[in-house]
Amino acid sequence: MRYFVTGATGHIGSAVVAELIAAGHQVIGLCRNDAKAAALAASGAEVHRGRLEDADSLRSAAARADGVLHLAFNHDFSRFVANCEDDRRVVHILGEALAGSDRPLIVTSGTAIANSVPGEAALEENAVVGAAVHPRAASEEAAAALAGRGVNVSVVRLPQVHDPVRQGLITPLIEQYRAFGACVYVGDGGNRWPAAHRLDVARLYRLAVEAARPGARYHAVAEEGVPLRAIAETLGRRLGLPARSLSAEAAQTAFGWLALFAGLDMPASSARTRARLGWSPSGPGLLADLAALRSPA
Repeated sequence: MRYFVTGATGHIGSAVVAELIAAGHQVIGLCRNDAKAAALAASGAEVHRGRLEDADSLRSAAARADGVLHLAFNHDFSRFVANCEDDRRVVHILGEALAGSDRPLIVTSGTAIANSVPGEAALEENAVVGAAVHPRAASEEAAAALAGRGVNVSVVRLPQVHDPVRQGLITPLIEQYRAFGACVYVGDGGNRWPAAHRLDVARLYRLAVEAARPGARYHAVAEEGVPLRAIAETLGRRLGLPARSLSAEAAQTAFGWLALFAGLDMPASSARTRARLGWSPSGPGLLADLAALRSPA
């Protein structure tokens, strides 16, 4: 099969490209950067030069593919709401290009939008919050609208995706810790963040697009929930900083824009995903990768 991948040169997308090619598929990868285009071509993918803002470019690549995996997202959190609405537009464009066929579209979302029962792990079938509550839900709202029109669309929800180089929200959190001079957590730090290794996540994307099940929702979760205190203490040892508790009132200063997430308990289950796709994550855990963090100084 030939698949079009957005975000093909990104942290997760590059692993997805390698996973698809290793499984015998052809890949068309979206890229706008000359240096990254060379690396993408060297990986064995066909380079499609373009930008997410160029609707015609997206449509032309999707039209030549047997399916689309949409991983690209602007992670500038200073304009998070706008970026989520931009993603809603991109999902619609890609879905329109596949309308009237059975070709699958895989949309990327986050597990946190399915934490509808406080204290319980998010399930694939949980009711999700709307974009007015969590802006990232815009992508799934777009997917639902496409499904209503008969598009073969499914969703992969991500936790903190990690290796020793990058770790989702924890990567900017490390910078906040360095600036603040301590690795802090709120209260007892018992709130949990789900996680999965980058290569395990890449394999899940492949299995999801090969399955091509309309309306499916998958959780790319290897660890249901890692306590923030354990994350802070592991990073404290690696960065040479103290780890300590903060009150919720003091969190804004320490966490900056990440204060929105710092106290959230966001566990997530992947039991249904594993059963449906035969997915069995085997990569290192989050704390192991944080302990092996590259360039900690």
